[in-house]
Amino acid sequence: MKGRYLSIAAAGLLTVMAARGVQAGNEGKGSDAKAEGQSVARKPIAVGVEAPDFTLKGADGKEVKLSSLRGKYVVLEWVNFDCPFVVAHYNSGNIPGLQKAYTDKGVMWLSICSSANGKQGYFEGETLRGRMEQRNWKGSSYLIDAEGTVGKMYEAKTTPHMFVINPEGLIVYAGAIDSEPTTDVAVIPKSTNYVAAALEATMTGKEPSTAISQPYGCGVKYKQ
Repeated sequence: MKGRYLSIAAAGLLTVMAARGVQAGNEGKGSDAKAEGQSVARKPIAVGVEAPDFTLKGADGKEVKLSSLRGKYVVLEWVNFDCPFVVAHYNSGNIPGLQKAYTDKGVMWLSICSSANGKQGYFEGETLRGRMEQRNWKGSSYLIDAEGTVGKMYEAKTTPHMFVINPEGLIVYAGAIDSEPTTDVAVIPKSTNYVAAALEATMTGKEPSTAISQPYGCGVKYKQ
């Protein structure tokens, strides 16, 4: 499996953010800065590349280190509960349904909020817990990245912006959650869900038919 994905990377080393996401603007550009206790990886974020390690604190106060999850499938979901695209995917039941279905299969679903303090999507304490309940969030951990370090490490442009990581720690999918860039909840069930397709394929030893796509949504509200 590792060899196959590395060959994909060698063939083209497709950088995830070669294409800008819908409404992404310039807020998601990377940075060479270092945050305390966390260095920013500058390797291209591409399918077949090892997912950069990070440690973030969750809404429950517990830290999550990506490398500690080696041996499991991991989904990274960039989230902003006030983004209309995110609202549509939660209100339609799409993202909560995916979270429940795949965490039940042992997948670790990490929702990462890179909104800066004071910007849209940043919540803390009881307000955050209330918003998670309102949106029917069912992931493994909701992680707070207010400095934007991890978001910039992964070159996350939009909410949602999705990554699937296999048990070997390689990125096997990166991009949009599905094929239809819409806030219309009636359209979402008719779309091709790239995240589900990538998980189903790799869990059965196959390569995803779509391994990379252009993310869409609201621009990540990074700290300026």
